[in-house]
Amino acid sequence: MLDKLEKLSKILNESYSEKSLINSLKTFFAAEFGCEIFHITIENSILDSAVQNSENILSYPIFKHKKVIGRVDFENKTSELAEFVKFSLPFISLKIQNIILTDKMQKNINFHDTMKNIAKIIETQYELGYVIPLIGEMLDKFFHDYLIYLFLKEETSGINFLAWPGACNDNWILELVNDIETPVSSEDKKTFVLPLKSEGKFVGVLAAKSTNDSVSDKDIDYLSQLSVQIATTINRANVYGEILKHATLDALTGFYNRRQLEERIKQEVSNAKRQKAPLCGIMTDVDFFKNVNDTYGHAVGDLVLKTIAKVIRSQLREYDIAGRYGGEEFSILLPFTSIDEAQMVAERLRQSIEEKVIDISKVNSESDVKEINVTISLGIYEMREDDNDEDLLKKADKALYQAKNTGRNKVVVQND
Repeated sequence: MLDKLEKLSKILNESYSEKSLINSLKTFFAAEFGCEIFHITIENSILDSAVQNSENILSYPIFKHKKVIGRVDFENKTSELAEFVKFSLPFISLKIQNIILTDKMQKNINFHDTMKNIAKIIETQYELGYVIPLIGEMLDKFFHDYLIYLFLKEETSGINFLAWPGACNDNWILELVNDIETPVSSEDKKTFVLPLKSEGKFVGVLAAKSTNDSVSDKDIDYLSQLSVQIATTINRANVYGEILKHATLDALTGFYNRRQLEERIKQEVSNAKRQKAPLCGIMTDVDFFKNVNDTYGHAVGDLVLKTIAKVIRSQLREYDIAGRYGGEEFSILLPFTSIDEAQMVAERLRQSIEEKVIDISKVNSESDVKEINVTISLGIYEMREDDNDEDLLKKADKALYQAKNTGRNKVVVQND
């Protein structure tokens, strides 16, 4: 008996986690008593796989402060095992309690570290594209027994789209995310979904799916607290995005403003030179725009500019760049585009705008004229190896000047 107690004592001293304790005890009882089955159940959470009811199962309660918190199940009802367990179970119970307490303490430490790290993100990071992967990785690390999903609300459509990780195959979650107002648990209690709210606004959804047992009350509390931090981070990033958008985009057309356009020109010229790729610039101007303002008013003038911007956007590729250079002038950058291709783009733009009928009745109900047409003139230039940042649009503008002075509603290519 004493030698077995010494071996058990050594096992208990060397075990540092639930898994190592279970494996070591299984090996010990199998070797010393021929037990093929050994299970521990704590507070309705099974540390090892469930045991089937059987006459051969020997079950002992585990106490904590005179309160039963679980049980240990053995196969093999022998008097030797019963006698040994009678002496050794208090030590096993104490070790189990210490491991559970240590795990809880460590999880609390990890939780506060996660909260602190997310708070640090709030203070230092504002771009969602950078923030979301950081938060996702933190959540995955903390909730290592869960699949974590982060959905963000798309401002224009109001639909929540998956932002972390790359895919979600849980149909229950996918059906729920766009119709959730309060936290919800699945029927099997293995999935918990809660909306992300900040300053009274819905900014997204957080979902956690357990890969083992049901989501515990403690983990629900962790998720609820973390959701507040996450929602604050997302909301601040959204606000920053709006500020940045208004700082870089023209409010009327949604194109880059003059300052941001100049920054993009520097980038594209540098890229074109590095990759030895063609780059074309187009300068365009609304013909007789002053007459439109004088005749129909500035509200109609704004409508004309917005309409032209919409047509331009519809004709360009995703990586083409458009900006409002000033007044009724627009600038377009066409990366990886030769002068012949740029000329075709410009001609297509000119024709599309010439054919566009603009309904002005809603912004000027007093006018007898309800619909108008406008035209644009365009100048094109293809960057050469010895050109600098300013040359691209400067020489395209020179071609535009020619177009306006030789009849308007036409495309002119600048050839140096």
